[in-house]
Amino acid sequence: MKRIIIFGNSGSGKSTLARQRSEALGCAHMDLDTVAWEAEVETPTRRSLEASRLAILEFIDSNQNWVLEGCYADLLEVTLPFATEMVFLNPGTQTCIDNARNRPWEAHKYSTPEAQDANLEMLLDWIRDYDYRKDEFSYLAHRRLFQLFGGQKQEFHSNDRSAD
Repeated sequence: MKRIIIFGNSGSGKSTLARQRSEALGCAHMDLDTVAWEAEVETPTRRSLEASRLAILEFIDSNQNWVLEGCYADLLEVTLPFATEMVFLNPGTQTCIDNARNRPWEAHKYSTPEAQDANLEMLLDWIRDYDYRKDEFSYLAHRRLFQLFGGQKQEFHSNDRSAD
């Protein structure tokens, strides 16, 4: 059984690695953005932790093997008892910024490539604050999550995952 959680800062390569792993394993993939935010509201609004938790547990219940990715330590914590493997992508701020600048259009998040581009400066500021924030999206929260997990785990410090 493979149940993998992948997390890190925005732009760290979570979605790319999660897609690669889920395709290689032929298993389900969940991007936590899809359960963390209310759908079809004009102003981005975080769903309740309970609603997100229930959606995650339903996904876990419905899939024997899966890859789940996101930056939400509070939601990732829900998966810890079920996960068999953890991957912490921690390539550093500049790599995350470069990745964010070069990412393809994420149609499941933005209605158009232009809408995604309009959000880029805010995203870059968000990435820069990773080491200083104290919330569930922070380096501190991710480090704590990594330390809590007792199963197989890896931490990568570059886009070249063979280098670590």
